[in-house]
Amino acid sequence: MRSTPILALAAALCCAPFGATPLSGQESVPTRVVVRAVSNDAKIIGSGVGGARVMIRDAVTGQILASGVQSGSTGDTGAIMGERARGAPVFDSEGAGAFEATLDLTAPTQVVIEAEGPLGAEHALQRASTTLLLVPGHDVVGNGVVLTLHGFTVEVVDAPASGRPGHALDLVARVTMLCGCPTEPGGMWDADRYSLEVALVQGERVVATAPLTWSGERSVYDGSVVVPDGTRAGDYALRIVAVDSERANAGMVLHPVRVGG
Repeated sequence: MRSTPILALAAALCCAPFGATPLSGQESVPTRVVVRAVSNDAKIIGSGVGGARVMIRDAVTGQILASGVQSGSTGDTGAIMGERARGAPVFDSEGAGAFEATLDLTAPTQVVIEAEGPLGAEHALQRASTTLLLVPGHDVVGNGVVLTLHGFTVEVVDAPASGRPGHALDLVARVTMLCGCPTEPGGMWDADRYSLEVALVQGERVVATAPLTWSGERSVYDGSVVVPDGTRAGDYALRIVAVDSERANAGMVLHPVRVGG
């Protein structure tokens, strides 16, 4: 008995493994994904601090599915920092910083989503990542996938390039959240919780330390560290560190200084 095309098709369908596509590849379905990199205990890492670099890759193959830079504002302060009901919009406000991609998915896909920022302060870069199953046609929008970056951005405003034993090195530093939000004693980002210190170091060796105190200007702190008598001439650095242990944030910057004889 000669087989007919219909019988051959029926046989192929019966013998095909469960879930297989016997005739042609599964059509891709555009699927939107919104990612937001945010500063821990603060707001979105927006364009004002250079934004954040975002990458979405296939967790199995490593293929990069989308990448780019998050841009936009830091978001609505009241919605982010205030009391809110469960499920209420937090980061999804008009103009708020985000990275959005449309992926052409043919099947549920496990992905790794990574973010690093703020790109405007390379020495303060922090990274975070998560894994997620994306399902074709099921957009991840609204607040989106939120990645939290921990830390402060610490910057030198003014500091000397050189000093001598027995003399003080006066310096001024700026400490902000990674999103650029200001810090100050008693403020929304309360510096009364922070430990702020400058150390004169050579490599990992600490030569002298001193506290930094609020200057009276938002986010600006100053202090001075004395170069001990007998300190050998050479290349050193002023290491400025800000720590908020309660909220798991810390930041650091190094400023080179030459100690003469």
